[in-house]
Amino acid sequence: MKKKIVVNDNIQKWYTYYLTQPVGQHFDPIFHPELTPQEMLEMGVFGGKYMTDCQKEFPVTWFKNAKLSPEKKNPKLNFFWVSASMPLKFRQEKWRIYEEDPRGWFQRYCRYYMGRRCPDDQRQIKRRRAIKRHIVQIKKWCYPLDRDCRKRQRQAVLHRAYDSRKI
Repeated sequence: MKKKIVVNDNIQKWYTYYLTQPVGQHFDPIFHPELTPQEMLEMGVFGGKYMTDCQKEFPVTWFKNAKLSPEKKNPKLNFFWVSASMPLKFRQEKWRIYEEDPRGWFQRYCRYYMGRRCPDDQRQIKRRRAIKRHIVQIKKWCYPLDRDCRKRQRQAVLHRAYDSRKI
């Protein structure tokens, strides 16, 4: 059931990986994303810039209604209309980026969702769980379902596949 994927985009040339699990299944027992990559792209994440040159790697359906901005990051495309992520260059300099996923956590999640498993999965799953501190703050300081309260934190939580619309 291994499927070979070869990536050729603006950041990766001839990077190869294998899908070893069915799409959207067999996740780590402590990894429970509330949103699929397609849902996240349709809602608006990363100012629409994140996945503009690597669409061939993923299902066409993910991008049919995605909010994308090919030229530059546009926070107005984000679900909460705010910028809530550090620039890629900053993240690369701080060593938070796994070499095989140079765009960061969301790229890794997209590949994981499609069925790739890699040595960095556990570290990234733990990093995702650490974002729960923001969920705690939203719950502490905001009325339930108040989407105008702590918009940056809500957008950041959304970037990690937590559905912050339900908090």
